[in-house]
Amino acid sequence: MLESRVESYLRKKVKEIGGRCIKLSAEFEGGIPDRMCLFPTGLVIFVEVKAPGEKPRKLQLVYHRKLRYMGFDVRVIDNHDTIKKFIDEVKEIIARVSSK
Repeated sequence: MLESRVESYLRKKVKEIGGRCIKLSAEFEGGIPDRMCLFPTGLVIFVEVKAPGEKPRKLQLVYHRKLRYMGFDVRVIDNHDTIKKFIDEVKEIIARVSSK
């Protein structure tokens, strides 16, 4: 499966739960994750999309570490099952925050 298919499925599933999946460009920021996912309640999660079995490059891992140090959530997703688990987790977070 191609990375583009994984990314397309991610966009679809994020949109289904009321989120936005914004494409980020590494043109000016080498190593930046592929997508910034925005969800109701103000939840922001950066997502590095890979083809199944692929791993982030060293520069990407460094950028992920910097974002995590700043308090952001960064995920690496490489297949539909991981996306389903990701969406389920996001739904739980939204429900928990919304009930407060």
